[in-house]
Amino acid sequence: MSTPYGSRDWRVYRGVGEPHDGIDRLPAPPPWRAPQGAWPDPPTRGRGAVYQVTPEIVETVNAALYLRRPLLVTGRPGSGKSSLAYHVAHELDLGQVLAWPVTSRSTLRDGLYTYDAIGRLQDASLRAGSSVPRPIPDADGRYASAPPDPSAPSAPDIGRYLRLGPLGTALLPRSQPRVLLIDEIDKSDPDLPNDLLNVFEEGQFEIPELARLDQPEARVEVYDNGPSARIRQGRVHSDAFPFTVLTSNGEREFPPAFLRRCLRLDLPQPSGDQLLRIVEAHLGREAVTRGAELIEAFSERRDRVQLSTDQLLNAIFLLLNGASAERRERLLDTVLRPLDQGF
Repeated sequence: MSTPYGSRDWRVYRGVGEPHDGIDRLPAPPPWRAPQGAWPDPPTRGRGAVYQVTPEIVETVNAALYLRRPLLVTGRPGSGKSSLAYHVAHELDLGQVLAWPVTSRSTLRDGLYTYDAIGRLQDASLRAGSSVPRPIPDADGRYASAPPDPSAPSAPDIGRYLRLGPLGTALLPRSQPRVLLIDEIDKSDPDLPNDLLNVFEEGQFEIPELARLDQPEARVEVYDNGPSARIRQGRVHSDAFPFTVLTSNGEREFPPAFLRRCLRLDLPQPSGDQLLRIVEAHLGREAVTRGAELIEAFSERRDRVQLSTDQLLNAIFLLLNGASAERRERLLDTVLRPLDQGF
């Protein structure tokens, strides 16, 4: 896939305005940018297998596993906060990570389940409309209400319109914990951290739409498209607390009650030796050799401005795929733009 510096024109798009087949020369994407469907089985390998840990990370993860407590991971963008969840899932063979990307509009219910009430109402109306019998006149020629049609279809099963979210799926009963990633919790509404407290403590929640029904059990779809879950009496009870990683860029303070229920881990910037190991793990030993000057320049720039490790990986990947050494400075300016500066 890689070629020596300057051995060919690495550009696929040339800006000439004439159609050509240059897209066929586009190499495979970087390992960290392969679509999830292209990752090998299990799906955690794409991000988890090459993660580089420190003794502090290992100690803190084990403490969270033993104590069944959420792990609040802070650090600069690109420091590997989210990838830690995939690494734990990969090493402990805990299956697909249940990822919940949080926004300012996210609520606790979004993480637990969604209910398509409008879809259920529409389906019920369509069924009722297709089974309305013709009115029957009485002896006086007047029309009375028709008796119920025993062959008419029943109301649609409510379970078809419910789907557990990533948090709700992680709390389903199972012998081993799931790995739950609540990404960028600091971007949430101020109430969300406190709303999570009871769920973290109790490991259970209620679905009111099911709890109101007379039926003792309902089948509900799950977040990761696995087999549907059987929910009894409208309640979900966890047998094993999920291993939960909450990530934060340090943009806000959290309430003491929330922090008390979490273990905290701050990820510093990788050292020079760690950078070399990260580059080698993702791109191979050749990348360390060819990208030595780029790694050194990145380290020098990082002391002055905010940069992330994935920016370095992007730059080296481009160099390995034909960008000439003469374009190194331009490449640095393009790919290694400081994160703490505007346009």
